[in-house]
Amino acid sequence: MTDILFERIALIGIGLIGSSIARDVKELGLAHEVVISTRSAETLKRAEELELGTAYTTSAADAVKNADLVIISVPVGASGSVAEHIAPSLKPGAIVTDVGSTKASVIAQMAPHIPQNVHFIPGHPLAGTEKSGPDAGFTGLFRDRWCIFTPLPGTNAEALAQLRSFWERLGSRIDEMDAEHHDKVLAIVSHLPHIIAYNIVGTADDLGTVTESEVIKYSASGFRDFTRLAASDPTMWRDVCLHNKDAILEMLARFSEDLAYLQRAIRWGEGDKLFELFSRTRDIRRSIVQAGQDVDAANFGRPTPDAKP
Repeated sequence: MTDILFERIALIGIGLIGSSIARDVKELGLAHEVVISTRSAETLKRAEELELGTAYTTSAADAVKNADLVIISVPVGASGSVAEHIAPSLKPGAIVTDVGSTKASVIAQMAPHIPQNVHFIPGHPLAGTEKSGPDAGFTGLFRDRWCIFTPLPGTNAEALAQLRSFWERLGSRIDEMDAEHHDKVLAIVSHLPHIIAYNIVGTADDLGTVTESEVIKYSASGFRDFTRLAASDPTMWRDVCLHNKDAILEMLARFSEDLAYLQRAIRWGEGDKLFELFSRTRDIRRSIVQAGQDVDAANFGRPTPDAKP
């Protein structure tokens, strides 16, 4: 029994997600050929040095020729232009998917350009780190992580099953939902936390009464965990904010209301309200650990100076 799922895979974009896919495909032997494309000649050269694929090109249109699976791993704001560029070169029967964190916008941008004889299945692997670029990827990034499909009406069942099999081989758990629901869910579990982190780090940077050296020196008290999110790719997160605007604004409004409630409780010394909120949120943290989406290790599993390798 062969492990090959696709003869040729084209990866458009080779950052953290794209390079992690490339590494897994290579390690698992899921394709005979992996063609990598990115606009930056320097990034492409680095991908070749890392031996992430079998062929390399700065032309996305050339990359997708004869590809059975095309994975678009670019900032969501560039999705439409990429789809328009590659459309004439797509092989009939090919599967085109993406990894974008917003889905309604990506569908609106890409769907008009995808030929009728090509299977467009929007996707979003919920995995990543704050690192970016081809060196940031690693094997196993998607293991035991969710990958959400937001298939369009009339999606070919066989193509959907084939794409599902691909992500399952990478270790992902699969779920399906409509694009609008996906965007609302991601606004609260991913987009809002990143926005809050960017804002808190920005507030600390603007705070004239606390020096930068103090912010860095005492960051282990909690600030450090916000800086990890705030170190994420600025281009990607700019596009996420612009392309999931409605859902993010709705969640920001809810957050602002809850923050005002917390502010009043602190001002008026309402300890029972504070205790109830902190207890409820602690239970959510425990549920995340129990669901296998994080570890309950000391210091969040970070290595310590005396930790043995």
